Amino acid sequence: MGQPTQGLQAAAAARGYTELRLVGAGLEFSVYAAVAADGSRVVVRTPSRERFQSNANDPAVDTRALLRWEAAVTRHVASYGIPVAAPRELVLGEPDMLVSDYVPDDGGGVDQRALGDLLRRLHRVALPPVLPVASEGLPTERLLPVRVQRRWRELAAVVSLPTEPDIALMAATLADGAGKSLVHLDVRGANLRGVDNAVAALLDWSNALVADPALELGRLAEFARLPDNGLDMDAVLTGYGETAPVDAVTHWISRLDAALMLAVVFNLETPDEKLGVAAVDRLCEVRERLMWEWDR
Repeated sequence: MGQPTQGLQAAAAARGYTELRLVGAGLEFSVYAAVAADGSRVVVRTPSRERFQSNANDPAVDTRALLRWEAAVTRHVASYGIPVAAPRELVLGEPDMLVSDYVPDDGGGVDQRALGDLLRRLHRVALPPVLPVASEGLPTERLLPVRVQRRWRELAAVVSLPTEPDIALMAATLADGAGKSLVHLDVRGANLRGVDNAVAALLDWSNALVADPALELGRLAEFARLPDNGLDMDAVLTGYGETAPVDAVTHWISRLDAALMLAVVFNLETPDEKLGVAAVDRLCEVRERLMWEWDR
């Protein structure tokens, strides 16, 4: 979706939002900058296609549920001082729209130690009153083995992979994990707005879960391997104030979940020959490390 559809323009205009301009697009959503009736700047987040969508990582996506979650979780964390694009209104209709404040970005990136401090504060926020959509109705210690198995089989249908990790052992390991925090799970340059190197907003909460903070740090460690994500893991951990607060096995399960997601993205969702091969190689490396940790 490039130019806004007539339906979107009409629905936005009916609520006083005009001058829609595409500023971002992903698998499920497109984001438009717009101007409100009072002259203030806003962003309009709307499904890029139909309400119910499917992709290799997530076969049953309800975009309406995700918009409801985004509105609820951003209101919740904002009340604890976490910088977000504050939601103005959620419009459910044809099409669905979440209208939020526009947050500027000066293109200079964000201080990575400050980002680590922000994540530490996020992980101490009280849990939201509603469950994250990405949880699929399961506690995270049960969700991760299920989705690792599902995604592994999706990827193995198109590339050569070793056998999937022991899912039952993974579930047993995670059941012993400590800590339940709200984790964002998509922290990278594309979802950060910064002004004068300070984090002005953490965007796109679709992947968030209630989990051990180790899951966040494991995913960050894998994201930081890709330069385009603009992350310095050492500096983030310095700002966070801790090393990964988990045993090695749990840490590598977290990294496996992240590496598998990236391999699916680069081989099935937005195929890239070079990145796809590298992502599969990395997934196999992480799997081997996890096997080694289990066998110690």
